[in-house]
Amino acid sequence: QVQLAESGGGLVQPGGSLRLSCAASGSIFSIHVMGWYRQAPGQQRELVATITSGGSTNYADSVKGRFTISRDNAKNTVYLQMNSLKPEDTAVYYCSANLVTSALYEYNGWGHGTQVTVSS
Repeated sequence: QVQLAESGGGLVQPGGSLRLSCAASGSIFSIHVMGWYRQAPGQQRELVATITSGGSTNYADSVKGRFTISRDNAKNTVYLQMNSLKPEDTAVYYCSANLVTSALYEYNGWGHGTQVTVSS
């Protein structure tokens, strides 16, 4: 039983900042990768950023230099610090995880999503 819970979304002005959090809970043995995806209405879900258990990160070109992904392994939590936000960042942001459960089965899942709206 694994759950992903996002938080931190909201309404922010262009140029502002938000910090998203995603906590993975349940019977977790180890986490391989956690990341963030986003989806705007009428658009495809796209990768925002990922971070591996070893700390390697990957970013979409559109957010590179503005967003920072980080983790707290002790809390099984991943964060997304979003700075210099633009209207085109408006989307539902989803947390994702690839991990191994305590029963040693692979889990791939998504959170429920958190809305980020960038508007003046």
